[in-house]
Amino acid sequence: MANRTVKEAKNVHGTNPQYLIEKIIRSRIYDSKYWKEQCFALTAELLVDKAMELRFVGGVYGGNIKPTQFLCLTLKMLQIQPEKDIVVEFIKNEEFKYVRALGAFYLRLTGAALDCYKYLEPLYIDNRKLRRQNRAGQFEIVYMDEYIDELLRNDRVCDIILPRIQKRSILEENNEIEPKVSVLDEDLDDELPSDEEKAADDRDSNRPKENSSSAVRRPRRARSNSRSRSRDRDRRTGQGNNPRSRDYYDELEEYDRQRNRVRHRDTQNDDYDRRQTTSGRQDRDRDRERQDRDRMRDRDRYSERDRRERDRERERERDRGGRHDQRDRDSRGDRDRRRY
Repeated sequence: MANRTVKEAKNVHGTNPQYLIEKIIRSRIYDSKYWKEQCFALTAELLVDKAMELRFVGGVYGGNIKPTQFLCLTLKMLQIQPEKDIVVEFIKNEEFKYVRALGAFYLRLTGAALDCYKYLEPLYIDNRKLRRQNRAGQFEIVYMDEYIDELLRNDRVCDIILPRIQKRSILEENNEIEPKVSVLDEDLDDELPSDEEKAADDRDSNRPKENSSSAVRRPRRARSNSRSRSRDRDRRTGQGNNPRSRDYYDELEEYDRQRNRVRHRDTQNDDYDRRQTTSGRQDRDRDRERQDRDRMRDRDRYSERDRRERDRERERERDRGGRHDQRDRDSRGDRDRRRY
């Protein structure tokens, strides 16, 4: 009984007002503690007090999909369906910003396109901050005008799918709503220059300059070729009028000689190191080959020795078997003689 829509409620967009919220989220709201304790038997007058206690907006959060208080109060408004005047007062409330946000969200869910543009577009001038709880349970800052723009443009706000409304351009073509007038137009009109100021600027621009008529252009003095050649020669040789330049070039030449000497020494050291490394590598290769030859020689020697030992052992076994056969033959002959 506590979760049913009131009998006097009318269908919104051809369905039960509570069905504007998805069944899964609606069941989560019914199971929440805030709905059972704070939203039970609420009326339109008591709903205002609960709305003034809101401190953030949002949909559901957490892994087990917990609804926010903002969403619970929205479902309660859909259940009791307050009058349009009460919703408009919610939107016009300037003292409590979350009451205004709740009223704007409810009007976007249940109102027609004309009412949404009529009552929500004036809220673009409200730039107060709102706290919004995201799906991960963390809070983020949004502004009221940004929140209103999401209600008019996005398809899903606070995890709730919003009903579709007609675009403003279509309503303007049908003369159902007046063209939108921006609040910044007055400021732009103030910044634009008037006709008198434009005429004064044109007169100032057409007035010839006093200094330009009296100014006389002086011919440029030609530079002597001999002077330029001597300057280039001094620049190349480094022996100009300044004695400091000669010292500089002398030090530069000395520095180049030392650098070339050090570079030559480094190259010699690199060549010596390279030769040492190559000779050491060759010595290691020769030692490895010598060890391989010695190992092969020892293996051949041991194999020959083993073969000889096996041959001797085989001969011993053959001799031993022959003696046993001779002894067996001799004993058998003795037995035959005794028998006969």
